[in-house]
Amino acid sequence: MTRSSCFKVGLGVAITALAGILSAAAQMPALSLQPSQLPRLGTIDARFQSYNVEMVEVTGGNFWKPYRANASAPSGPGAAGAVDSDLYEYRPPIDLANPRLRMLAAALAPAYVRVSGTWANSTYFAESDETPATPPRGFNSVLSRERWRGVVDFAHAVDAGIVTSMAISPGVRDAAGLWQSDQARRFIAYTKSVGGRIAAAEFMNEPTLAAMGGAPKGYDAAAYGRDFNVFHAFIKASEPDIILLGPGSVGETAATPSSAQSGSGEIRTRDLLAVSGFGIDAFSYHHYGALSQRCPGVPGQTTPEVALSEEWLASTDRSRAFYQALRDASAPGRPLWVTETADAACGGNPWASTFLDTFRYLDQLGRLAKAGVQVVAHNTLAASDYGLLDERSLRPRPNYWAALLWRRLMGTTVLDAGAHHGTHIYAHCRRGVPGAVTLLVINTDRTAAAILRLPLTSERYTLSADHLQSPVVKLNGTVLELDRNGLPDLATVRSSPGSLEIAPATMTFLTIAGAGNSACD
Repeated sequence: MTRSSCFKVGLGVAITALAGILSAAAQMPALSLQPSQLPRLGTIDARFQSYNVEMVEVTGGNFWKPYRANASAPSGPGAAGAVDSDLYEYRPPIDLANPRLRMLAAALAPAYVRVSGTWANSTYFAESDETPATPPRGFNSVLSRERWRGVVDFAHAVDAGIVTSMAISPGVRDAAGLWQSDQARRFIAYTKSVGGRIAAAEFMNEPTLAAMGGAPKGYDAAAYGRDFNVFHAFIKASEPDIILLGPGSVGETAATPSSAQSGSGEIRTRDLLAVSGFGIDAFSYHHYGALSQRCPGVPGQTTPEVALSEEWLASTDRSRAFYQALRDASAPGRPLWVTETADAACGGNPWASTFLDTFRYLDQLGRLAKAGVQVVAHNTLAASDYGLLDERSLRPRPNYWAALLWRRLMGTTVLDAGAHHGTHIYAHCRRGVPGAVTLLVINTDRTAAAILRLPLTSERYTLSADHLQSPVVKLNGTVLELDRNGLPDLATVRSSPGSLEIAPATMTFLTIAGAGNSACD
């Protein structure tokens, strides 16, 4: 053998050895689960996976401008009452009778549709079918009876319970600044008169940010407590079937508390609860892990590079733990609801409409269900970049397809799949199949595959994309898109017992029909 031949052979051996090392390094340690033995943690509301349609979508008005319509960098943050043209654009009222919108929303049923948001705090509900051309003094917008009836009809058509909040701006107050129930009373009465029902209501949207949310100047926790007590008495006396939610706070964790103490005008949730906590039926809060790129100059932004990191995904837990502790101290035993959430406030980041955010979306549902949260309402169904649907074409985005799979496969009984370093695994009884289990396996590693060993045959649904910021998602390698008849078949792949490879940067639902888990009978 020549020296060159020896060199080539040696090099070949080295390359083979290196390939083996790299192959081994590209896989995480194997994980094993026994679906039949996964213990029951609890249950979630049948409408756990829900969504928002902002009040400003119903009335028409300025809302967060999609990035495709905002090529230049935004100049700075703005508030609902002081529109910055770089942040917002006008939308006509959403067509809630659109057949495609209804078909896609109905596929997520049962759900709650929350019609609220910052703009709802200052919205006037018309006294009659004749709608005023401009809002009365103390309001910023007008909700016509026709538009609200459209919400009621939509809710009926798609099996969605209505969640909302009340106007709290100067227009609903007497000369002494006290909140009056006239608007709320008329609003609820009209809803009932057209065959609708408000399932749950918050007094106002995000009272922790009252100053930027349309509340009177100088509004504080004491004023909130005074108003909430009037609202509570009104609801319990006249509409006792409405679930009273509160406080609907946002933006606090143990690490980053509200800056009320610094005189910024924010109000701490603990102060709100001190004057209202025992009056609520369920504890509601909002969670955004960051502010979007529309809001430069404001601390708390993020980047796509960290979108799969544990630090980013765990922000859901940090927010939940903070508010859960306040719930435990002031309203023990009340259910937890997240009535507004998305990747980032201010309309979402540019990648909110891509496959990259689907990891956050599904992991958040898994974490919150495991922690016992009863309802999670994504913001929004079809507005701005964080919408489940593109607002113009109503084309489903990657998060919508993930939502559809969750709806079809994840039941209301939550199981404990344990903790697994590097891979997130959540388990529920399979919806509609006694004894069956569904696993959600999320591999957030961008390069390493995960190996999961199962003792039984499973049906596999893997979500992937050609690149992480793709607006297109694949199911088991096939692009998901609407066909002529609407939603396509969600075809599965059958996997034999043994080791299953979970590719890097993918999410996989595994259903095990023969699991025999007694918690799922």
